[in-house]
Amino acid sequence: MKRILQNFQPISLDEMSGVKLLNRTDTKFVTSLNQLRKLLSMAEHDYRVQEINGQRIAHYYSTYFDTPTNDMYMRHQNGHQNRQKLRIRSYVDSHLNFLEVKTKNNHGRTKKKRIPIVQFDPLHPNYQLRFGTKNNPNAVAENDFLEHTLLYDLDSLTEKLENRFERVTLVNRNMTERLTIDTNLYLHNLETDEEKSLDQLVIIELKRDGLIPSPIIPLLRELRIMPIGFSKYTMGQALTNSNLKHNRLKPRIHQIEKLIGAQLL
Repeated sequence: MKRILQNFQPISLDEMSGVKLLNRTDTKFVTSLNQLRKLLSMAEHDYRVQEINGQRIAHYYSTYFDTPTNDMYMRHQNGHQNRQKLRIRSYVDSHLNFLEVKTKNNHGRTKKKRIPIVQFDPLHPNYQLRFGTKNNPNAVAENDFLEHTLLYDLDSLTEKLENRFERVTLVNRNMTERLTIDTNLYLHNLETDEEKSLDQLVIIELKRDGLIPSPIIPLLRELRIMPIGFSKYTMGQALTNSNLKHNRLKPRIHQIEKLIGAQLL
């Protein structure tokens, strides 16, 4: 994949700031590495690739929090549209870490709010990080942020799942969309200590301004890469914690198994 990406014209972070997606819609697709290689070769004339310090593949780390009864996971598994997720997202290469709350409403729109979080090392994560004035009264900025954005009791939250993955970001020539491509997803459940490596899985997310025509859509259709919802937290929990209910997710898991030719459960 590195060789194919060298055929793309680069785009810098400063240039990326010009991609203003004011009426953004997000669509996720799931496919295999073999199909991704074909897609990239077909798309190289319509897209530019984000490059930071000469690197075109970025490394990400996330750790997700939930309640003792996994309420955030259960709301997604049970099909509720109004739901939230809490995570620390680390841009490993840039040494940037953020505390993020993602809120999805019943219209399918997702809003993300975040603040920087200091003294967090994704290469040596602290698995005892707590929020709430009872558990950590010194986390003033984090507690204040969460009290205004999160609907759950802060004192009850603990780490549930961590993941690592690599990301390629493409931008179309008209600067009306971003395409993120995630590969080499690794999951580690912090309750069960179960690990799973999804090295053949590719998660593509198209983020575009409204319904402006996208050059990637006909290419995806040609390769029969169809839209499939995929939450790294929800699917990660389902795949690494057999104690959790996941009946609603089974059809999607089986669909993904067929795409990548591997058994996940």
